Amino acid sequence: MDAHSLQEQFGIPGVLSFDETASGRVRANVSASAAAATIYLQGAHLAHWQPTGQRPVLFLSARSDFAPGKPIRGGVPVIFPWFGARHDGHEGPAHGFARIEPWQLAFAAVAGDDLHLSFTLGPSAQSRSLGFGHFRLAYTLTIGRTLALQLTVANDGDAPLVFEEALHAYYAVGDVRQVAIAGLEGTTYLDKVDQMRRKQQPDAPIRFTGRRDEVHLNTASTCVLTDTAEKRRITVAKTGSNSTIIWNPWSELSLTLPDMAPDGWQRMACIETANVADNTITLAPGEARTMRAVVSVEASVGVEAMEG
Repeated sequence: MDAHSLQEQFGIPGVLSFDETASGRVRANVSASAAAATIYLQGAHLAHWQPTGQRPVLFLSARSDFAPGKPIRGGVPVIFPWFGARHDGHEGPAHGFARIEPWQLAFAAVAGDDLHLSFTLGPSAQSRSLGFGHFRLAYTLTIGRTLALQLTVANDGDAPLVFEEALHAYYAVGDVRQVAIAGLEGTTYLDKVDQMRRKQQPDAPIRFTGRRDEVHLNTASTCVLTDTAEKRRITVAKTGSNSTIIWNPWSELSLTLPDMAPDGWQRMACIETANVADNTITLAPGEARTMRAVVSVEASVGVEAMEG
């Protein structure tokens, strides 16, 4: 659906409008009383969320490639049906096809101070060519002073549906070297920087002193990111998710990413709500499953959380 048709069907004066970028991407622009946001229809990709009176909460790379069919670097990519490279020996795009497919907007409404948007994705020529022809995705965003992201996967085939999923959120920080993430103390994780070795997080918050790419397993815990430079905390609570991924490319990997500025790594930290690796999902025919993340932001006075 083009921007004009979306505007006619779903536009809400003063709250929700649609346009098309110079590169041909259709996007939804939110200017609700409680928050501003931008969502691209390709990937149902939330690229910007800024509660009123706050600085932007999501990081978006200044070098993101907004050409149709290319993934966006930053915001919240929706990852399905595999995380990272495909694991079964077949070819396929990194992080699956959901983030590069056009989604359909199915619902838009204001309730109180929040805007509710629902997007859907079903099988396409690309997904069928990759062996995924019997699934339905529904993705609901509640945009306000807090942000709720809810992804539901349904199996409408006659065989089990095996998949991984993630909400690959990039959070904007003042300086990642002054960040601590609490909530994953004592968890087992796969260290992708160190040949996928299984390790245990110490009984202390995560801090960034180099590249981190970690899949924390069997955890449903809430994570709290304390950003000393920006004097705020970002809280990520979740349900239906048993994996949490922590990622920052650091300087050496950033130099190899064409859609990341050389110093972009300093201003972002990923906390990803997910079900991957040991927590891969198998849905029986006719079953559906929902994963949800709720993000909130508050001012932080001092650095007490960094001292643990």
